[in-house]
Amino acid sequence: MIRLLSTAVLTLAVAASLSALQRPAPTPIAAPADVAAAPADAIKTASGLASKVLTPGKGATRPGPADIVTVHYTGWTTDGKMFDSSTSLPAPATFPLNRLIKGWGEGLQLMVTGEKRRFWIPQALAYNGQANRPAGLLVFDVELIEFTPAPGTPPPDVAAVPADARRTSSGLAYRSLRPGKGGATPVKSSDVTVHYSGWTTDGKMFDSSVERGQPATFGLGDVIAGWTEGVQLMTVGEKMRFWIPERLAYKGERPPRGMLVFDVELIAIK
Repeated sequence: MIRLLSTAVLTLAVAASLSALQRPAPTPIAAPADVAAAPADAIKTASGLASKVLTPGKGATRPGPADIVTVHYTGWTTDGKMFDSSTSLPAPATFPLNRLIKGWGEGLQLMVTGEKRRFWIPQALAYNGQANRPAGLLVFDVELIEFTPAPGTPPPDVAAVPADARRTSSGLAYRSLRPGKGGATPVKSSDVTVHYSGWTTDGKMFDSSVERGQPATFGLGDVIAGWTEGVQLMTVGEKMRFWIPERLAYKGERPPRGMLVFDVELIAIK
């Protein structure tokens, strides 16, 4: 893991399957009428996964097996008990598709951006007897908000700052990739939780919390100067790309050197 911090130790929030953050219990959501079993009009795959489109999406491109998906979701057992939901998160949940239960890994590859789908996932494709996890057939409503290539794939504009990027007086360049919810932005004394991936300008990824499946939490005043300045421009839920000149990054102290490019999603301000 690349040490973004200048004086403090980076703290990682522990990810456990679909639960990416420690968070309060979500508000219960009523189970769908067909929670007990997949209806006759559900589409079934050879693996036993069943699904039904609730809201059509846009386009024809679907996530690949290692892509990063951003979703809202709610899960129920077949007796109608809700056991998890992203509704308690300040931002949609982001996961590497190949780090999820098999039913999600298969099912999300059927979806396009903006689509909402209900899945009936048999136990063999879910937690499969894992301790402290719901057993049996599970039902999930999943909305695919966006997806991006696996973190090892560099952005198309990694080599140089594009013309549409904004710049600050320090030389930091940035572009918003997804708007946030608005409201407060963090300050230097804030603790923030983020997902991020970082590349050198030759397209080599050197660090990624997304690839690990673990959001990072740290004091904003304890990281490299480009992060301290840049994350203060963001609101919760926003995703930004930063082009950070060397003097605002590691200053030649150690690799990686030169300008660095980061995609950062602000999950929470604490």
